Amino acid sequence: MAAHTLAAYRRDLGQFLDFLADHIGGIPALAELGALKPADFRSYLAMRRGRDYAAASTARAFSAVRTFFRFLARRDLVVNPALAAVRTPKLPRSVPKALAIEETRAAIAAAGVPGAGPAWIAARDAAVLTLLYGAGLRIAEALGLDRGDVPASGSLIVRGKGNKERLVPILPAIAAAIERYLALCPFALDPDGPLFVGARGRRLKAGIVQARMRTLRAALGLPDTATPHALRHSFATHLLALGGEAADLRTIQELLGHASLSTTQRYTEVDSERLLAVYAKAHPKA
Repeated sequence: MAAHTLAAYRRDLGQFLDFLADHIGGIPALAELGALKPADFRSYLAMRRGRDYAAASTARAFSAVRTFFRFLARRDLVVNPALAAVRTPKLPRSVPKALAIEETRAAIAAAGVPGAGPAWIAARDAAVLTLLYGAGLRIAEALGLDRGDVPASGSLIVRGKGNKERLVPILPAIAAAIERYLALCPFALDPDGPLFVGARGRRLKAGIVQARMRTLRAALGLPDTATPHALRHSFATHLLALGGEAADLRTIQELLGHASLSTTQRYTEVDSERLLAVYAKAHPKA
């Protein structure tokens, strides 16, 4: 699993065990874990609800608890059937927050305009954003690329979640943005080293790209949902809206690297919402 996933599960499990220490009045041993009742697990969920944790966060935290108990059961350490009687919190169905085409173009163009910093950093930021939007990459996938991964043209092999590989097309605009960055970059990039680097020549951190998007949001008046990941949402939404038969759901699923088609189907709701918004704004009878 990804490092961020492991860190999140570690935090969630630690919080659960801290809760149990208060709840049962001492550090839980295996016997106490095996004796927990459905009411004990529901008390944990109620504690998180009382602290205003988001439903998605609590669902992930409880998934960590279930995974932990499966781990114990596989090793014949603890078997607790009480967990099966506890339902995970229902998640509200979220719709991906995509940017409008004009907003996306404006953000990428503004990122490439040198400010107080070196011109190569502006070129780097524009190349990263162009790659996120033009190929639908996750930010971790883009920043995880090595110099030797980038072909002169054609397509790119990307390693996504679960170490699954997929092939994504590299459009001429993406290749041109990366070439401009490489021409200006002051560091000699090793083929086995990072493609995108920071000011000290080390692999670029996601936080720097996120901070750049926050600056662009303020400068361009973009919504708070304008994040690097929103460019991936925009890639899928714009393809679905404008691509016709060439951009069917199955194709977009493959391009995004979604394991399930149901994840990709959320973008049809985005397009429906956009159409309804246009209708409400323009139709004389609306």
